[in-house]
Amino acid sequence: MNWLYNSWNKIFSKRRRLLYPLISVAVALSFLLGTVLPSNALDLLPLLLRGVQVVQLSNISPRQEFELGQQMNQQILSSQVRLSRNSEINRYIQEIGQRLVPHSDRPNIRYTFQVVDEDSINAFATTGGFVYIHTGLIRAADNEAELASVIAHEIGHIGGKHLLTQMRQQAIASGIATAAGVDRNQIVGLGVNLALKLPRSRQDEFDADRRGLRALRGAGYDQSAMVSFMQKLQRGRGSTPAFLSTHPAAADRVVALRRLIDANPSNGNAGSDSAAYRANIRSLR
Repeated sequence: MNWLYNSWNKIFSKRRRLLYPLISVAVALSFLLGTVLPSNALDLLPLLLRGVQVVQLSNISPRQEFELGQQMNQQILSSQVRLSRNSEINRYIQEIGQRLVPHSDRPNIRYTFQVVDEDSINAFATTGGFVYIHTGLIRAADNEAELASVIAHEIGHIGGKHLLTQMRQQAIASGIATAAGVDRNQIVGLGVNLALKLPRSRQDEFDADRRGLRALRGAGYDQSAMVSFMQKLQRGRGSTPAFLSTHPAAADRVVALRRLIDANPSNGNAGSDSAAYRANIRSLR
């Protein structure tokens, strides 16, 4: 029985050796959390706890994300944006958006498509399915497929959770993510600022193009419309449209889109009729 006793003793000794470092770490953390650090010491506490806040922001449920989007929407509408009251145009945008949703990366969340009464050529999205399309962009499109390509691109941002990623990064950089938690008003304000004023990363824009093109193809629209609309805006006179000025170089995006279209050809040509499109937006003056 001696050999059995010696074997068990070795096993327990190994486990104790593994356990001791863990106990040491726990004791060190307890000491750190229960001790006031000197003012000139490296502030480790926020560094330890910021990771917790990042995890919380990255793993919010679809319902929480929608509620966050709702709060952002309230702030946007209360001070920054005026929505169009044109029921025909609103209905038309809803129809296009809902046609694209089943072919998106997140078809099961609730989407809200809104028309902004603004002449600038622009579109943006926040969190939880909120998409905004400017009337200036609707007028600039030559056909429904071109308009759908922009809506699909914004849906692509939601599919990739790009704004949430930016919000996490900015929350850490600005120190909003602290031990006390992320203040709801601060995070909402941060999200609104990012959505309206700050550009997406180059990687996010290419990703939204890729996701959007897939939704466009799935809905039966002409894929080339995404390319043609981007090229037309790039060639336009005057200042660069807001839709492109906050994005990476349009020429680079066109090259990437053409490669994707060549790799995934489609016979879909829905939305190419310019006359039908003009009839659909005739109430937009």
